[in-house]
Amino acid sequence: MTPAERSSCEMYPRVAALDFEAPNQARMFDALLGGRDNYAADRALVDRIAEIAPHVHEMARDHREWFGRALRLLVTQRGVDQFLDLGSGLPTADNTHQIVQRHNPEARVVYIDTDPVVLAHGRALLEENEYTHMADLDLTDPRYASTDPDLCRKVDFERPVAVMLCAVTGHIVDERRAHDTVRGWIDAVPSGSFIVLSQQYDPADGSRHSELAQALQAAFVGTDVATVFRTREVIEGYLEGLELIDPGLTYLHEWWPDGPRQTPLTDMNYIMLGALARKP
Repeated sequence: MTPAERSSCEMYPRVAALDFEAPNQARMFDALLGGRDNYAADRALVDRIAEIAPHVHEMARDHREWFGRALRLLVTQRGVDQFLDLGSGLPTADNTHQIVQRHNPEARVVYIDTDPVVLAHGRALLEENEYTHMADLDLTDPRYASTDPDLCRKVDFERPVAVMLCAVTGHIVDERRAHDTVRGWIDAVPSGSFIVLSQQYDPADGSRHSELAQALQAAFVGTDVATVFRTREVIEGYLEGLELIDPGLTYLHEWWPDGPRQTPLTDMNYIMLGALARKP
């Protein structure tokens, strides 16, 4: 192995072996959405979250529906035909490629993750879809990931790309790293590209919503599923200099709903913000 290869391996270590006795972020979200690709440890974690936030399952579904609306707008109204889904998680109902290819069968989607469970399931699911791929890359190193030769064969970085960071930055605990991750991907894509972002939110105003955000954050500090709830000011900083698509950075249920809401809002609806923004 050359010195350069050794340096690369040290900088981008291979993923550790699977541990089904410990909860896993991707499998946890699968359990929240009623999927089958999860284990007892993951379901136990979901139960623990539900003790603090009883409506967490509804929030997971609301989040899935929000990003579906954002994707639909991009592919049908903005003509975007390249999508990078960062930290994509396990395939479940209405994945990114299914939503966009429903409207444009030749839209290209690349899922980026390092989780071995996600990679294995994704590759099996996408084996016969020539326009959709999985990439084993570190999303928190945009400069390295966006210049990966294999990724560049699948995505044309000379044309607009939609970059999805959905409920991802909250799991990047270090604030500087979270900020640099978003800004790095913005720098990596050309003018006319879009960022689809959602982030766990703490209104930091002493309200019960803020207390709920802080309780959820405190419950998992130091674990593999640690989540940081950030203020509006911090989240807005991720998107500085971009053109926010109306209605801007807002609660997911207020972002172009498909019609009158059929289920009651809960406190969980007020601790996540989402936005769609264009790079000028």
